[in-house]
Amino acid sequence: MKTIRLKPGKDRAALRGHPWIFDSAIATGGGDSGETVRVESHEGAFLGWGAFSPTSKIRVRIWSFIQEERIDESFFLKQIKNSVQAREYFDLQSDGVRLIHGEVDGLPGLIVDRYTDVLVVQFLSAGSERFKSVITKALATVDGVSRIYERSDSGVRALEGLEPKTGWLWGPGGFGNEVKGDTQIVIREHDWLLSLDIEEGHKTGFYLDQRDSRKLFSEYAKRLDFTRILNCYCYTGGFTVAALKAMQAKGNLDEGAYVLSVDSSAPALEKAKEQLKLNALDSTYAEFRDADVNQTLRELIKAGETFDAIVLDPPKFAPSAAHAERAARAYKDINRLAFKLLNPKGVLFTFSCSGGISADLFHKIVASAGTDAGVDGFIMQRLGAAPDHPMTINFPEGEYLKGLVVLKK
Repeated sequence: MKTIRLKPGKDRAALRGHPWIFDSAIATGGGDSGETVRVESHEGAFLGWGAFSPTSKIRVRIWSFIQEERIDESFFLKQIKNSVQAREYFDLQSDGVRLIHGEVDGLPGLIVDRYTDVLVVQFLSAGSERFKSVITKALATVDGVSRIYERSDSGVRALEGLEPKTGWLWGPGGFGNEVKGDTQIVIREHDWLLSLDIEEGHKTGFYLDQRDSRKLFSEYAKRLDFTRILNCYCYTGGFTVAALKAMQAKGNLDEGAYVLSVDSSAPALEKAKEQLKLNALDSTYAEFRDADVNQTLRELIKAGETFDAIVLDPPKFAPSAAHAERAARAYKDINRLAFKLLNPKGVLFTFSCSGGISADLFHKIVASAGTDAGVDGFIMQRLGAAPDHPMTINFPEGEYLKGLVVLKK
């Protein structure tokens, strides 16, 4: 077993249970890509068993802090079983669920989402890639699962020295590329249905992390009688469906009803239109615009348009803290424009999925945007990812999605 020894004083994070060892903290030692190594303090005390990555700044991702643990097939079976059982504590009201959330579930670099009876897996670290076959066999034991699809095409794999990979891993035909199956799936979420494509969709096919926020938006729409709604960066229209279902239930789908959904992806907008048909929603009250959001917001202001509610759910503007300053300007600009478009007592659902933007910083950005727009507002709620995307006490980096619900005064 190869050993990694840390520099003096660099063991504090590991002693707190943090799973990352950065290259700058290592005094001696190394290993092959994904190889399991023993991590020791400068004095030689055991800290953990981790996966070595020769190219990443995160040089070791710790699998276990238990000295007697062995990183083998039984380890992954245990971890996966624990992760699946943990989701049973939550009333998710959906058959689209995140079963494994990387470091938070003790499986660094591994993401597993379940869509009905299909698992979609991302192997995003050298360690998870090295144990891919073992992990796949363990996942095949999850109750009710018929197929497993790989979506290891995220750009973060390049930081681990890994090439992108996609395709079927397991199914009725066994393991490997001989497995076949439709990649178009329909899931149930709360009071609506959502279609997705696990081969082409973002991430593993969909944004399950916004499940509860979509439900909350529908509840606001019912309670506050929204009739004009703007959904920016709408992707395949999850918030649009939630809004229209709420307006339909409240009886607000009439001549004044209008939901404008904006995204720069034509294929995503086509999928969004399909969502309306899937949910028997009248498309008369919905417009889908293939356009740049920032420019569209400016055009709407110039045209004198206003809305009762606006959703801002942009892509990741700041992948790391190094990009935070530039991202802050972009977040501020779209929120400033949105505030100008909101009617008095209108509601803004605004989000950041950037790991480089903390919840505190995001609050300050939105506050500054309101000041520049000449408005004030009540923060009705703070939002985060759905509970099947948890964070832990020892891994604050797990909190990537931040959101605010702001009622304009």
